[in-house]
Amino acid sequence: MASSVKQKRLEGIIRKNISEIIQFGVKDPSVGFVTINDVHVSNDHSYATVYCTFLGKNERAQAGLKALNRAKGFIRSELAQRLDIRRTPELTFVIDKTEEHGRHIEDIIYQIHQQEESAEEVSEAVENTEEE
Repeated sequence: MASSVKQKRLEGIIRKNISEIIQFGVKDPSVGFVTINDVHVSNDHSYATVYCTFLGKNERAQAGLKALNRAKGFIRSELAQRLDIRRTPELTFVIDKTEEHGRHIEDIIYQIHQQEESAEEVSEAVENTEEE
């Protein structure tokens, strides 16, 4: 249990530091407006997956992701200076699809409700014609 709390704390610290490094240290304008949503660090702390979202369209996000991957070495070296751990993890930047999946699920639920409402209207109309 203690290791998972320690792991979560490390992930939070890494997320905060990477956000600051990107905001104030990375000079590449292709990065654009990026939000670091989450960081997952492997159990041995040698790898970290950084989940991020970009403001704008998909092409904009792809360009930002490429820019972050180009700056990966710089970000990692800056991170190493800020962290007090033996080994700074290798960074992998990925686009976070959580919000997109959430919107998709909401759309599906909305469509189901629409279908239920139209089915109720049809059954009420059938009942009304049978009564007449």
